[in-house]
Amino acid sequence: MFQLNSSEGEWLVSQNVIPHKKYLGGYLPYAFTEQGVAMLSSILKSERAVQVNIAIMRAFVKLREILSTHKELAHKLAEHERKIEKHDGEIKVIFDAIRGLMTPPEPRKKKIGF
Repeated sequence: MFQLNSSEGEWLVSQNVIPHKKYLGGYLPYAFTEQGVAMLSSILKSERAVQVNIAIMRAFVKLREILSTHKELAHKLAEHERKIEKHDGEIKVIFDAIRGLMTPPEPRKKKIGF
């Protein structure tokens, strides 16, 4: 269990989780980690406590799945960006070669004499 910092408390209020800062009671709230919820479930034995802990653990699992999905998506996006950057460099080389072919050659100076 840990206490939220002030920026996290502001985030709770700004995300409409808590309607106003006054509802925090002048203190920043405490939060459980996934391991804390697992330890708490070994202490509390009522049926309701078990159901709540199961729901919380499912929320943690779902959050982990969402984060891993976004991580994979971010990795794929970065990979595509690298490919595009590589292609951009190759396309630039092609355009430079075309521009080089488009410029007329410099006229040769005629030699005087033999």
